[in-house]
Amino acid sequence: MAKKVLIVYAHQSSGSFNAAAKNTAVEVLTAQGFTVEVSDLYAMGFKASATAEDIKGEVMNAENFCYMKETKLAWEQGKLSDDITKEQSKLTEADLVIFQFPMYWFGVPAILKGWIDRVLTNGFAFSQEKRYSQGIFKDKKAMLSFTTGSLESMFSPTGINGDMHVTLWPLQNGILHYCGFQVLTPWIFWAPASAAAEDRKSMLESWSTRLQGLLEEKPLSFIPLDCFDEKTFQLKPNVYERHASKTFGVTVGIYLNKPLPPHSQKKAGY
Repeated sequence: MAKKVLIVYAHQSSGSFNAAAKNTAVEVLTAQGFTVEVSDLYAMGFKASATAEDIKGEVMNAENFCYMKETKLAWEQGKLSDDITKEQSKLTEADLVIFQFPMYWFGVPAILKGWIDRVLTNGFAFSQEKRYSQGIFKDKKAMLSFTTGSLESMFSPTGINGDMHVTLWPLQNGILHYCGFQVLTPWIFWAPASAAAEDRKSMLESWSTRLQGLLEEKPLSFIPLDCFDEKTFQLKPNVYERHASKTFGVTVGIYLNKPLPPHSQKKAGY
């Protein structure tokens, strides 16, 4: 059977650079024999806010409503709203998920954050027992493809915006890896709005080249869950000792008070 790709797309304009990047992915991946589906969040009018309206029928505790607990129960009972279950079905079928968006405030647009909050429900996308390297989506791959408003030099260790690796950590570790995804190297379109037309064309050509053989790529490296103590969730002593003499920290988030490992959120093999 053909591999399936889900593109979760978040931009308002069909004439945008993000739209061109999305269209390029659809064209190239389809030509390779993949089945590609696009969730165009703005066109769908996807609801960004996580509320009790996401649950059909009565909630368990209306007075002290807890979204995570209520949606877990609703997922188990088949009572999640139709827009959520439709996206969950797409995600279940996908071998690869590409998130295409413009970076807003060092993160994702609100409508995409709403998709993450509402679709990746407790039980469906993660649980206390199934997360990180042992996560529910450990057999799936995911990646970020996004545009920035700032130049690449501004997202550097000496740039005004700070190191892009630090910016990427909450998205790639705290969301994608947390749910078990094998996280592929992100694709960043640096400041296309201020680039010359020829440079924008070159950006899309490079993206087209990258899309060839995407599913065969090695994912980024994260620390396996079994390296942490089951009760304290701290690195096990033997793991800590193994890295104690090394120059760099293990990851961007778990850096052992050492210099951050270079390229760990932007290149596989680090």
